[in-house]
Amino acid sequence: MKQTALFSENNPLWLAQFDSKTLLVKILDLCDSASVYIVNKDQQVLYWSFGMEELSGLRREDVAGKSCLQEYVITDAGNNQEQLVKISRTDGNKLEVKKVVQILHDKEGVFAGGIGMLAVVSEPVANGLLRKVSVEIGKPDLGGQNFHGILSRSPAMHDVFQIIANAAETEATVLVRGESGAGKELVAKAIHDLSARHSAPFLAINCAALSSNLLESELFGHVRGAFTGAIKDHSGLFQRAHGGTLFLDEVAELPLELQAKLLRVIQERNYIPVGGDRSIDVDVRIVAATHRSLREEVKSGRFREDLMYRLRVVPVFIPPLRERREDISLLIWHFINRHNAENFRKIEKIEPQAMRILLDYPWPGNIRELHNIVEYAFAVGRGTTLRLSELPPEFREPRVVNQEIRQSVPLSAEEETAAIRQALEQSKGMVTTAARLLGMSRATFWRKRKLYGV
Repeated sequence: MKQTALFSENNPLWLAQFDSKTLLVKILDLCDSASVYIVNKDQQVLYWSFGMEELSGLRREDVAGKSCLQEYVITDAGNNQEQLVKISRTDGNKLEVKKVVQILHDKEGVFAGGIGMLAVVSEPVANGLLRKVSVEIGKPDLGGQNFHGILSRSPAMHDVFQIIANAAETEATVLVRGESGAGKELVAKAIHDLSARHSAPFLAINCAALSSNLLESELFGHVRGAFTGAIKDHSGLFQRAHGGTLFLDEVAELPLELQAKLLRVIQERNYIPVGGDRSIDVDVRIVAATHRSLREEVKSGRFREDLMYRLRVVPVFIPPLRERREDISLLIWHFINRHNAENFRKIEKIEPQAMRILLDYPWPGNIRELHNIVEYAFAVGRGTTLRLSELPPEFREPRVVNQEIRQSVPLSAEEETAAIRQALEQSKGMVTTAARLLGMSRATFWRKRKLYGV
């Protein structure tokens, strides 16, 4: 039989000095990483913690004030009793969870709603088996889709996967747009692997990594004597990728003179090697990528408009990691498990404070940066817990919150979003403290978090 919390005889006097609303807010701040929610008597969601977001995939701004799903309903019965229920995540997976509720009554003793807490019992993974997991922040959570090496549980990425699958069935040229480190080459490889060309070569080159002359030679090859040092014929990437796919990363950096030659390959399906006098026929599918807007590059005169239209027959945009927060913990544990397999160090959990900072970090370098952070932690730390002290110095140093918000100077959405993230990091996720740092009321802070999706 479960017992209620024990209070000392002085407790009522101690509690009387606090405003009940303030006390509740502070308690909820502490519970934000747990899977806790509150509904009123009409089953409308009043509170939805960060832990509930992680567990269900439902963001608080999407459920607040709305009727909860049937599995989250709290009735005037079964107070503090455990029950097993199945919930459906937004990614389609179903979880079996243990649900415990505390019923709330108003001053007249009438049912007014309740507080629920969930803990995962088991969930399905890709191979169809069930695994035991913990929803405690910092514990492994690998539920997500592996789409040809691209891991995600984000609905936005599932839309990208569908575009990739559809485009792969055609011969259309694809332009992948995304920030550095977002996984553009993985998208190109997935298109190749799903296409009829999957058994032919997949070759890649970064157009920003070589000088104009070297890039031309690498792409189109050269004949012996074409320039000093050309002692023999050299087959370019187009010739070596015949029948397959050529991935041109950072295509916006391609010099104008080479853009004309690339346009000819796409249109005529042939090219002339450097120093050569006869054309070579080629059958290559091109997938290009850039972190820049090609339209803006065209306006500035740095990119040919006709080539832009040839390259972006099927545009694919990869959302940055900060816009698909559901994927952060998934990717962290993916890279941890990869390094665990090397048997140098085995990390089994992440310190809650460290996980909170990792989840709130804006990840300007996206997945590449995240992998580097995990690698850093393995190199400098020891033991089975990844601790805050094992993150790079910039994660541990207190940051000065942007005071411009306090001075009511108009900021861009990006600047205000960065300041909010910074305040949350500095306050270790305590919402009330973060709001105070920015000189905002708690209500204003929540409104701005909702507005910017922080």
